[in-house]
Amino acid sequence: MESAVVVPGTQAIARAAKLLRLVTSSGHHGASLQDLARAAELSRSTAHRLLSALRAEGLVDRDESTARWMPGPELFLMGSVAAARYDVTALARDIVRSLAVKTEESAFLSVRRADETVCLLREEGSFPIRSFVLSEGVRFPLGVASAGLAILAFLPDHDVDAYLERHPDLETAWGRSHGARPLRTRLAETKERGYAVNPGLIVEGSWGIGAAVFDRSGRPEWALSLTGVGFRFGPDRIGDLGRTLLAHAHQLSARIAGARR
Repeated sequence: MESAVVVPGTQAIARAAKLLRLVTSSGHHGASLQDLARAAELSRSTAHRLLSALRAEGLVDRDESTARWMPGPELFLMGSVAAARYDVTALARDIVRSLAVKTEESAFLSVRRADETVCLLREEGSFPIRSFVLSEGVRFPLGVASAGLAILAFLPDHDVDAYLERHPDLETAWGRSHGARPLRTRLAETKERGYAVNPGLIVEGSWGIGAAVFDRSGRPEWALSLTGVGFRFGPDRIGDLGRTLLAHAHQLSARIAGARR
């Protein structure tokens, strides 16, 4: 926990930014003060003070009936401005929808943000049993969900090495399968196969596959992914799903390159 001394400046900004990320990643239901304070490694009083300041600026809001914290209206306005430069959802929406229709699974677009992926789009498939591990605004470290695994696999080797050095806690936070050695094995398999497979490593029985989407310079900055229940991703079907996913990812990469010339 942090000390009782209030430290102004960059530390306060970093703490507020972390709370903002936690609030936005909590989804439509929001997050409790206790959960936010714990995740941000702050005392309840410090977290409440920062959240109250963010609320006064319209960056977060608080549901009076549930006392849960949610994204505020100013974030929507800021996001609308930033979208003109960074958002590719307009280019990707019909591709994500096509992916969901053709596979009958839930389809997603995620973007890389530093050492994480953030889900931007979700399109439901027609299969009635669904996985709800991923939705808009949810963040995962690179190499954890299938989207982040696909992106990390196609980064240069030195970037992968640096990422693993920065995050020795992946195994502690996400389980033994996310230690450096098994993760490197999955990265190699992903590069060879072309797409990533997450065989229920986040939530048991919930599988995912992901394919990287590249910018004009060839860097993996986005990913398309599919999630569903494990029996839908058996060996007799996963190859077909992977090929469909890769075709859609290639289409989106080409569209992004063409739109930004």
